[in-house]
Amino acid sequence: MKAFYSDHFVLPLPPGHRFPMAKYAMLRDQVTQALPAATLLEAPGASDGELALVHSPAYVASIMEGSIAAAAMREIGFPWSPAMAERARRSVGATVAAVRRALTEGIAANLAGGTHRAYADKGGGFCVFNDVAVAARLAQAEWSRPGRAPVSGQSGAVRRPPLRVAVIDLDVHQGNGTASIFRDDDSVFTLSLHGDKNFPFRKESSDLDVALPDGCGDADYAAALDRALDELAGRFDPGLVIFLAGADPFEGDRLGRLKLSIDALEARDRRVFDWCFARRIPLAFVMAGGYGVKIEDTVQIQLNTYRIALEYWQRWQALPV
Repeated sequence: MKAFYSDHFVLPLPPGHRFPMAKYAMLRDQVTQALPAATLLEAPGASDGELALVHSPAYVASIMEGSIAAAAMREIGFPWSPAMAERARRSVGATVAAVRRALTEGIAANLAGGTHRAYADKGGGFCVFNDVAVAARLAQAEWSRPGRAPVSGQSGAVRRPPLRVAVIDLDVHQGNGTASIFRDDDSVFTLSLHGDKNFPFRKESSDLDVALPDGCGDADYAAALDRALDELAGRFDPGLVIFLAGADPFEGDRLGRLKLSIDALEARDRRVFDWCFARRIPLAFVMAGGYGVKIEDTVQIQLNTYRIALEYWQRWQALPV
């Protein structure tokens, strides 16, 4: 199973900054040690043209050149630097690469990503570019372009049908940027399970929003997810799923406000992977948020996601060609 990392492109933060940047390198170390069957690869950088499939060229240029207004950077929550811009580019490139691999191998991952609060023309909430949106749009463009191998059973240069993408966003914060970008796009279905009273305080409309009360626990969350997946299945037939496996619904998360146990988050992930595998839908996953009081808890939750993913990737490889 291929997983793409960008943690060695360091985003320098001032002392005391609340974003837990160290979790990415810690996760890579844990995956390397605990899951040797996973293949870790350096993330490529997304090009300006790929970013412009979603983001305005002016916004992309302002990030790359450092001309972005100070107020806009405060909304993102990071200080600008060339290293910040490069890491943002690589984070998107990792999700693009994971999606490409998932479409040929069943499952692949980004060891970071899930920057779902970035809009077409601005960032926000620690999100510079929207990696999920860029990867979805690029996958759709590559899927249908002339010269690609036809669907099995077809001959000649018959083009594939358009690729329909479902975004299953289980970060505790709503993916407002993703919802905004795909608001009028019937080829992408956005599903978000999130804390009703949590950030962002001004929500966008996803195709399916499930707003959960503060203190929501294991059983209620599992029931809400099952209902949401049933509704997704009834309303949309995806050829690809991008899964945001946020660790922040955890009861020990500083910013989460929900009360899920580590076991419940593992069961959550298994539900999503099983839902996709049963339908033979390729799945690319990203880590999204995680702000545990103990950073080790966040890393353990995310490592569990990889352990489950590897199990399902092995099932994909055993399928008849």
